[in-house]
Formats: sequence, structure tokens, C-alpha cells
Amino acid sequence: MAILHIKNHDFQKEVFESQKPVILDFFATWCGPCKMLGQVLEQLDAEREDVKIIKVDIDENPSLRKEWEISTVPSVFFIKDGEVKDSAVGFLPKPVLEERISTL
Repeated sequence: MAILHIKNHDFQKEVFESQKPVILDFFATWCGPCKMLGQVLEQLDAEREDVKIIKVDIDENPSLRKEWEISTVPSVFFIKDGEVKDSAVGFLPKPVLEERISTL
């Protein structure tokens, strides 16, 4: 499954109506830790089919940034059955992401 880059109009359907657990990554193209996390998310996406990875560029989606109260990037949310189950701020190494996914 490919990582989805979404905007406002796709958000509800892709995030809250997903049949799979979602890793939601709010990022910025100018952010170093976001780029590092992006590489880890690409590895996870290639290895796992049981989770959907969605990225939201905060500069292209200011209304979502405001709605989700994103003040630091990367900000990652773990969502299952339409509910936020966990969240984290900053770079997360692959083992930490895998552990958080396993608790969903």
C-alpha cells in the first residue's frame, strides 16, 4: 500500500472511516526530523499491509493544522476505528512505531 498524502477534503474518509488502523503524520517539508520519520514510515509501508500511513503537510493544510492543534512537527497520531488511540511528537524510531502499532 502506498503512503497517502491527503488534504482537507479526503481527511474524514481516509482517516476516520478507514478499515485499517491509521498512522497519521503531520509534517513539513522543511523539517529535518520529519524527513527522517518519513524514511521510517516508507519502510513500514513496504513491510506492513495491516496499517494505513497518511501524511498531512501542515503548510499546505493550515486548517487541519489548526483543527488538530499542531504546534510541533512531526506530530504522529495512531487511530483505530475512528478514534485517536495514541500520539507522539518528534522523531520515532522504527521499533517504537512498531510497538505502538501492535497496541492498536
